[in-house]
Amino acid sequence: MFYETEKNDHGLPHNPFKAIVAPRPIGWISSFDKDGNANLAPYSFFNAVCDTPPIVMFSSSGYKDSVSNIDATGEFVCNMASFGLKDEMNQSSAAVAHGVSEFDLAGLEMAASQLVKAPRVAKAVTALECKHLQTQRLKTLTGGETDNYVVFGQVVGIHIDDSILVDGMVDVTLYKPLSRLGYMDYASVTEVFQMGRPKA
Repeated sequence: MFYETEKNDHGLPHNPFKAIVAPRPIGWISSFDKDGNANLAPYSFFNAVCDTPPIVMFSSSGYKDSVSNIDATGEFVCNMASFGLKDEMNQSSAAVAHGVSEFDLAGLEMAASQLVKAPRVAKAVTALECKHLQTQRLKTLTGGETDNYVVFGQVVGIHIDDSILVDGMVDVTLYKPLSRLGYMDYASVTEVFQMGRPKA
């Protein structure tokens, strides 16, 4: 089958786009607003974009609290969601009023960060402390503005729980990072294989 995205004439019961671009890691973004209110929200349009320096990004549909908080304070933490925290991650995605703490909503304890003021999820086995680089509002092919915002942050500090280190390397099969698929589907990493890069 083939369909044009502008026409959206795929004839399927649900838009397949997010099921095709999958799996997507979940950036569980924690921040403070300028008044010190904590916010926590999962974003499946998230990834690392380079490693020297380490930079991550997430994209928000709508100018939500996470984006406005980061624009105002210049800091955030990306907590990596794991299988053991899937219910808490899902609970924190609820649309609540500004000022309502998703940490409280999901029954999660905050932990202090080392280099940023934004809190992190205490139970998250990895967390990336980030300084804001830029927020970009996306445009269409015709130059029209969308209601989508991409936030870039440079990672300045990394937390790793020793329990997931094996022979000096992070073993993702121990904490099973969550990924977002299409529709209402999620997956977790439980199997890993290696392939060496071929030489030309």
